[in-house]
Amino acid sequence: MIISTKGRYALRFLIDLAEYQADGYVPLKDVAMRQDISEKYLEIVVKEMVKGGLLTAMRGKGGGYRLNRSPEEYNIKSVIELMEGPLASVVCLEPGKEACPRKEDCRTLPLWQGLDQVISDYLTRFTLADLCCHNYNNTSFDS
Repeated sequence: MIISTKGRYALRFLIDLAEYQADGYVPLKDVAMRQDISEKYLEIVVKEMVKGGLLTAMRGKGGGYRLNRSPEEYNIKSVIELMEGPLASVVCLEPGKEACPRKEDCRTLPLWQGLDQVISDYLTRFTLADLCCHNYNNTSFDS
């Protein structure tokens, strides 16, 4: 499993909003500049986050983006899954897929299930607030 630029940029965008939205709606161009991300690409990422209910957008003067909830309420796993889809380590464990015909005899299935659980548990431990600058030094990323 590889987290794409879309997933990584989504997290960077959300962290930036969490740190700067006290001043009101944050313009996309400001975040793009601070994060050194293309505005065009960021528009694609942000559109998905608005559609997914993570952000509110406001057009016009004084417009931009805001978080819909407090940073403590944004679970990192759910953000990554919104942007990337299910975080299954192998295709046969993706939600909605047909059960593998070898499932009963597969000696590697428990390994992949365990890996998926470790990844899920780890990403679920963290919120957007944990990744913000003011909390970053107080967060333990050790497993």
